[in-house]
Amino acid sequence: MLTIKRQCELVGISRSSWYYQGKAESAENLLLMRLIDEKYMECPFYGSRRMAVHLQRLGYKVNRKRARRLMRMMGLEAIYPKPNLSLPDRKNMRYPYLLKGLAVDHPNQVWSTDITYIPLAGDFVYLTVIMDWYSRYVISWELSNTMDVEFCISA
Repeated sequence: MLTIKRQCELVGISRSSWYYQGKAESAENLLLMRLIDEKYMECPFYGSRRMAVHLQRLGYKVNRKRARRLMRMMGLEAIYPKPNLSLPDRKNMRYPYLLKGLAVDHPNQVWSTDITYIPLAGDFVYLTVIMDWYSRYVISWELSNTMDVEFCISA
């Protein structure tokens, strides 16, 4: 049986990190994160500065650093035009657009599919849809709480 000291040496971590107990987020931070998430769903272009001002208007003492830290923890980033987004990357293969010049003039000629997520009160679900381009008729759809292949195939 290996000692904890030897196990830590083998894995390459210090012994103090073995005993470290992480702290849970405070109730106030969880509330702020919920408010940030709600506002981000309305205004995804809000960065940490505007989000801090929004929280201050609601009566919370939040500075920009705290808003930025909470947004980073949640994986939120303001959506804004970044430089050179329209330029293609040379490393990526360019696929030809197969429908170029094709007149979609009758049903069941062209179908398309897409996956998106729908936010709910405490979670979100994935939605996949198969749609006819001519009539814009939804041929099939499926909901799932995980993004796996099975629910796409079943649609």
